[in-house]
Amino acid sequence: MPSSTQPEVLSIAIIGSGPGGLSAGIALSQLPNVYVRIFEKAPAISDLGGGISINHNGWKVLEYLGARKAVTGAATVPTVQRNAYTGEVVDPGFKHNPNDLYQARRTRRSRLQNALYTEVPKNTVHFNKKLVTLENLEEKGVRLIFADGSQTTADIVVGGDGIRSVVRQHIYPDYKINYVGSVGWRTLVPVSAISHIPDISLTVTNWWRGAGSAIYMSPVDELSNLEHMEVSCRSVNEPEVPGETVSWGKPVGNEKVLSRFQDYYPPMVEVLKQVPEGGWKEFSGYAGPFIENLTGWGKLVLIGDASHPSGGGFGSGSAFAMEDSWILARTIEYSRSISGGVADALRIYNSIRAPYYKKMFEFRETQQLSLKKSGQKSREGFNERLRELMSKDGLGGRRSSEFLEFVYGSDVKKVWEEYLEKENGSRSGKLSS
Repeated sequence: MPSSTQPEVLSIAIIGSGPGGLSAGIALSQLPNVYVRIFEKAPAISDLGGGISINHNGWKVLEYLGARKAVTGAATVPTVQRNAYTGEVVDPGFKHNPNDLYQARRTRRSRLQNALYTEVPKNTVHFNKKLVTLENLEEKGVRLIFADGSQTTADIVVGGDGIRSVVRQHIYPDYKINYVGSVGWRTLVPVSAISHIPDISLTVTNWWRGAGSAIYMSPVDELSNLEHMEVSCRSVNEPEVPGETVSWGKPVGNEKVLSRFQDYYPPMVEVLKQVPEGGWKEFSGYAGPFIENLTGWGKLVLIGDASHPSGGGFGSGSAFAMEDSWILARTIEYSRSISGGVADALRIYNSIRAPYYKKMFEFRETQQLSLKKSGQKSREGFNERLRELMSKDGLGGRRSSEFLEFVYGSDVKKVWEEYLEKENGSRSGKLSS
């Protein structure tokens, strides 16, 4: 039976102010008797990345967080697949459904960040706080030590600090992420700078598929107020350069990007030439093995990329992080209602989220042949390979409305309700036996 007494104040420290950290700040601050702080190493909220996708699962959790209304963008349905060298449309995509309130959209990362930041209680985020060390104080919680020499303690530390998570490093000191050979270059281009270029759609999302490379181009604003297009280029089998191959957004010059795509369809090359010098950010792909336990010490917990450094491919990373945060808040709330402890809440969290990420890792393994074909650099037989890839669903090919339904069609609230139903049934069974 739920406890009628108020629990003691729970101190929660969140590391990172990306979508995961901010959504954790929102969800956890809504609980009674909590003291929530977010620690961010940067001097301000970052919007690295340009554009970001929000699918059905993302819209759902944004609703539950109370942050949906401020997030707008352009529908990514249909997504047109084109031959990067000839401009041929090899797959027109499935039709847009204007009545679908949860249809996939592309928006500016800054718009999502600001929408979440607005919902975080004032004075919760502390900037210029780079975490360097965590110390296990046993029953007294965790000591956090920052690069500026300051310290604090917390009952729970939430690692929303990305693929190179410091929190994860303290749980798994030997865990390694590795470069996967892919590099992406991202930017936002003013529509006014490219509207004169022929055969370039400014109202529909397009993939320009090349041999071992691709360009993703999409509006990121409502079409009634369209100002910018996202241009995201990627290339596989890129050599690793020690000291230069990094996962974060490193500024690069236009010449480097153009050199990878100079043989593309001339109008697309012209788009790349319109990017202002200094506009590109480079992101190298890294990934690590599946993590069975997303918690440590009974008081550390991983969310977002820190919990599943899978190297991408699903286009739903922000939603995963927000779902993690919402579920974490529910497990803490539930555990406290039945007089459980922090460790119990984190155990429940792991029992829900770790199997979900395991399913994603396993699915990605089934896609290796498709990814290998799409990554071939040879132009010989490329047109035939592309048509074959676009004839069926896959991470390296087209994506129909049914593709990855267990990811994009997920509703985190239903997931939680299913857990409660199962748990309550189990508890009732124990009482009656």
